[in-house]
Order: sequence, then C-alpha cells, then structure tokens
Amino acid sequence: MSDVKLLKPDSDFQRRLRSAGGDSLNKCYQCATCAAVCNLSPEAKPFPRKEMLAAGWGLKDDLMTDPDVWLCYQCNDCSVRCPRGAKPGEVMAAVRSYAFEHFAVPSFMGRALNNPAALPLLFLIPILVIGALLFIHTGFDFSPLHAGDVEYRLFIPHGYIEMLFISGNVFIFALAALGLLKYYNGMQRAWGSGQIGFIRAVYETILEIITHNRFEKCDTNRYRKLAHFLIFFGFMGAMATAGLALIAMVVFHYGPPIEMSHPIKWLGNASGIAMVVGLTIVIVQRGGNAERAGKPNYSHWLFIWMTLSVAATGLLTQIMRLINEPVLAYPMYFVHLVAVFFLLWYAPYSQLGHMFYRTIALVYARSIDRQPRALKAA
Repeated sequence: MSDVKLLKPDSDFQRRLRSAGGDSLNKCYQCATCAAVCNLSPEAKPFPRKEMLAAGWGLKDDLMTDPDVWLCYQCNDCSVRCPRGAKPGEVMAAVRSYAFEHFAVPSFMGRALNNPAALPLLFLIPILVIGALLFIHTGFDFSPLHAGDVEYRLFIPHGYIEMLFISGNVFIFALAALGLLKYYNGMQRAWGSGQIGFIRAVYETILEIITHNRFEKCDTNRYRKLAHFLIFFGFMGAMATAGLALIAMVVFHYGPPIEMSHPIKWLGNASGIAMVVGLTIVIVQRGGNAERAGKPNYSHWLFIWMTLSVAATGLLTQIMRLINEPVLAYPMYFVHLVAVFFLLWYAPYSQLGHMFYRTIALVYARSIDRQPRALKAA
C-alpha cells in the first residue's frame, strides 16, 4: 500500500506568490513542457513542473525545502515555450523571493525587503546611522572641509566606517547563517543525506560557480552568462578591494588615499566598471524584452538598482576627489555609504541573499548527485 501524504495548502502563500510575480501559475495544466525543455533540470523528478504543481496547491513547506527552487537560473527557456503562458521561470523567482522572508532571522526584515511601502524606512535607517557618525565627528560644521583638498577621512574617519561595516556585517551574517542552517536541515529531512562528502561537494560547487558553466546551457538568454559573470566577479573584486585597502592602511600604514597607480586601485576600478556594465546589460535586456528575458519582480529591481548605485557612486566618489570638488564629493560619498549600508546590511533579506541560498542548494544537490542532465551528458 502506498504512503498517504496529507496536503496542507496555504492560501496566503499562494497570494504572496501571485503578488511577487507568480500571478500566472494557475494557467499551468501540467503538460510538462517546462521540465522537458529545461537543460538545467535533472532526469529524475525534473523541475519546474513539480514546483508549478506545488505552487498551484499552495504547498509552502514542500517548496521551502526543495533544492530545485535554487537550481533554476530563470533563463526562461520554460516560459517562452509554455503553451499556456504560465511563465514557470517567474513563478520560481517568486518562490525564491518568498524564501528570503521564510528563512529570515528576524522574519520582519524579510517582509520589509519584499514590501515597497517599507522602502522609505529602509533608507532612513542608514541615513540616520551614517548621519549620526557624521555629527559625532563634525557636529555638522562642514566649513573646514572646503578649505583644502578633498579628503574623505576628514568627513567621516575611516575607523568609524570600519567599525560600522565590519562589526555590523559579522552580526548580520551570523543571523543569515541561522536561516541557511534551517534551509539545509530542511532539505536533508525532505530529500535525505548526501552520498558524497560535504567538503568535496563544496569544492566542486566553487569550481562550477567560478566557471559559470550552467549559464551556457540556457538557450533563450545566453547573454546572462556575460552579465552575471561581470556582476559576480565585479562584486567579489569590490569586496576584495575593501579588504586589501583596510590591510594596506591599518597594517602597512599606506595612505589614505591609495594612489591611482596602486594595484588595489586597479582592482577596485576594474570591479566597479565590470558591475556597471553587467548591470546595464541586465537592465536593458529585462526592461526591453521582459517576455523573453523574464519580468523582474520588485525585489529583483531593488537589488539591481541598489547594486548599480553602489558601483556607480563608488566610481563617482573617486572622480569627485580627483577633480577636487568638495561640494560634490562629500555628498556623493555620503550617498555611497548609504548605498553600501543598504546592500550589505540587508543582504540576507534581499536578492543579494541568493548568493548564499543558491550556493547551499548547489552544494546539497551535488552531495546527492542531483545534476543537470545537460551537464551529465557533457
């Protein structure tokens, strides 16, 4: 006798998916075209057919412990070939957006990053925090800053910034780790333990991320490999630049500022330009051809524009210093710090968190030998 499973539909979950971009999910009539055309789907229990069924029934618990939700790269091969216009790629994206809230610690932060009404408050927090640091240091008397060359450490000391971002991000990412652990344990309960070692799975996943080889298997939006490659390595380069600059200044007492001829500056500028170019490609493609590229939901656009803001204001801050325009330089630096605060402090609750959840899902999927049929065939 087969096992009987008690279904627990969640109508609120269905409503949330529709509001997050999955409004087409009820058009699905389970023809399995989406699973057949997806090169990233495994042979056994392919996605996104089963996820469309679970979403249609409101089976939140099943989807929140499903690694396949994150193995989908929203290349949109499924959506453009769906005979009913059910847009499985956008439904899967809506599920991922909900997952940030579901696993968030505290959960209200996940809700806030998915709610446009909360955006003013989310901006107000970094403005007040950085404004408080500015007041402590200057008392809002900016007249001395206009007397000489632009020096951002005179505006807000680098020690203040280091204290804010290093201590803050240690705390924030500790909270993120709680959500990631909850997700990983949920996958193990639902899908079982892995057949290969965790360390090996991590190593192979890192190699896969570096090569971006899954993007090559998508037919509809091949441009996404280049765009994602530029954004990902640009972001990693920017993070490395911040760390190396901190070491240079604190350990070796070099600068500030770090000269333009220094390799750290080369890395930082190349990273910023790569991010701007990659994000511009995404904006042009998704904004101008949403039917094929996939229509981004609110949280996607928020992530895209905030990441672009960080990269663009970082480059502009440097330009303003080089041309020595304090009236423009210091306000631009303030805007840059607010954007960096927004992107990093809210990372576990926003689309930036996909870096963590997708990596965990890739590691787990590899540990149970759940690989795309296109990669296995290769």
